[in-house]
This record gives sequence, structure tokens and C-alpha cells, in this order.
Amino acid sequence: MTENRMVATLQDTPARLVPTGDPVTIPAHAFVRITQSLGGNYTVVHEGKMLRVDGTDADALGLEKTVLKFPEPKDGNIDKDQVWHALRTIYDPEIPVDLVNLGLIYSVAVNQESKQVDIQMTLTAPGCGMGQVLVSDIEYRVGQVPNVESVEVELVFDPPWDRSMMSEEAQLETGMFF
Repeated sequence: MTENRMVATLQDTPARLVPTGDPVTIPAHAFVRITQSLGGNYTVVHEGKMLRVDGTDADALGLEKTVLKFPEPKDGNIDKDQVWHALRTIYDPEIPVDLVNLGLIYSVAVNQESKQVDIQMTLTAPGCGMGQVLVSDIEYRVGQVPNVESVEVELVFDPPWDRSMMSEEAQLETGMFF
């Protein structure tokens, strides 16, 4: 949802620079303008820079924090369903649909020995400037799944994305049902 309101940060706030995904910290008591809230993430402008604040850090903006809670698997393994759940909490910055329903996630492989999750994904367009931000979102959120020690995301463009890869629900929601 597009917004346009000013808030003051309550504490140092981790953020990522748009579109590179580079980590930055917004200092406590700084004023930021929220320009968009989507999927529990916030796009803000601070000192002329567009930044993305993850919903898990929204309390630093005085907003309700997104909490990702997963039960700890009793076997000490990574639960692939939990990985998919984490991926469904990440939304495209411009389209109000999560990455899974948008059809951007091509594969998820879990290596239980190394505790690594390998993800192949694409973008709606090869030149999409938000690619690194989405990769950062995936690394951050999937990294919160119990027993995950590392996340590797590979951007692939074959096959190229098209709207037929979207779930029917996503097509209906965006008016792209055909």
C-alpha cells in the first residue's frame, strides 16, 4: 500500500539500500518518510535515500513488528515447509503478491548436513532494479527458519518469467487473470 507519512525512529534501525540491498543503519530519533508498506516491509526515505525496513524491525518505526515464529523441529533438521512459509512472507516491492504466488521461486533445495538452503529464483524482468533487495529479503527471512545456517540465492532467467507462472489467486488479485 502506498503511504506518505513521517515517523521518527525509536532506536537504531537496520535497513537495506534500494535497489542494491546494501545494509545500512538509520540512527535512533531520525525522521523517515514511509512511502510504502507491503507484505510487512516498509519502504522509507531517509536523507534522500530510499531504504527498505524489514517488518521484523518495524517496532523501531513505532509500528507493529512482523514476527516469524516456527516450531523447532525435534530432529534438528530444516523443515522445508517452514522455508516455503518464510518465502510466502516476502512480497514483490511493486506488485502486492508474495514471491511464491508470483511464480518467482523456481526451486528450493535443503542440505541437512551443511544446514544450507539453496534457492533459485527469477525476477519479473531481467533488468529489475529490486533484485538485490529481494535476494536480501529471502536471505534474511529464510535465515530465521530453525536450523538454517546459510541461504544461497541464485537469480536465473531461464525460463523467463511470464504471468502464466502466477497462481490463479495472484492473477485474480492483480487483474491479470486470462
